[in-house]
Amino acid sequence: MKNKVLITGASGGFGFLICKELTARGYEVAGTTRNLNRNEVVINDLKRMGIHMIEMDVTDESSVNNGVNQAIEEMDGLDILINNAGVGALGMQEHFTPEDMKKVFDVNVFGVQRVTRAALPYLREQQRGTILFVSSLLGRVAMPFYGIYNASKWALEAMAENYRVELSRFGIECCIVEPGGFPTTFKENLIKPHDRSRNKSYGTFMRSVNATFEGFQEALTHYAEQRPENVAIAIANLLGMPFGDKPMRKVIDFMEMGNYVEEYNEKYDRMMYSLYSAFGNEGMLTVVQPTVKEHL
Repeated sequence: MKNKVLITGASGGFGFLICKELTARGYEVAGTTRNLNRNEVVINDLKRMGIHMIEMDVTDESSVNNGVNQAIEEMDGLDILINNAGVGALGMQEHFTPEDMKKVFDVNVFGVQRVTRAALPYLREQQRGTILFVSSLLGRVAMPFYGIYNASKWALEAMAENYRVELSRFGIECCIVEPGGFPTTFKENLIKPHDRSRNKSYGTFMRSVNATFEGFQEALTHYAEQRPENVAIAIANLLGMPFGDKPMRKVIDFMEMGNYVEEYNEKYDRMMYSLYSAFGNEGMLTVVQPTVKEHL
């Protein structure tokens, strides 16, 4: 029987490639996009692959609930949820208004919460499921001019960690994938601050925003393996691991930055196990196998 996957943001850079890779490996996939009438070339390509295309706006709860239900109905089930939809943000943190910040969080944090909440009753009922949260290396380290994006991904990581322990007894495993920077359409959709009234007071330092961004884009060209296709392959490999044996975090990066984050994650895992053990809660860090039913 095919594993049934729902992935948000299917028409974007990583999303399209993940759909393609999983379908090639025999998964049945439903992909969401905010508007089926946009990006028709991409959406038609996904449909030709056999992807169930679902119209869903992750910032709208009714749209999310309807979309998740439609996906479950069309695939006659759901095994894996991939929270992939996200937006980036670039600019001086002070220049982002609260409204600008809300736009980022409404997709990267609240949108993930909406989709996860919509899928969880089904997954808990069947006592088995996998939830993948697509974060970023910037969900672990803070970099200049990405402050609002950093904040949203740090929030996402905290949310995923809590879902891990709260859902482990229901046979649901949770994983976070942390890609580095890759050349995708993501860079074309960056949210930038609308309030430019403070730019002048920053003087020539304002030039640092674009200079830093362009410098990183240039650096990408020197790493042949830093291709978005490798993110899709890594995610598919992760999903192919035995149930319950998947790591909580998976770094996907072929530049120097990923190595440091991997070391940090290993130390963090040991720290968290010690903290949970101190209160007798270490069992929450291990997912209950689906054959085991716990009486609540």
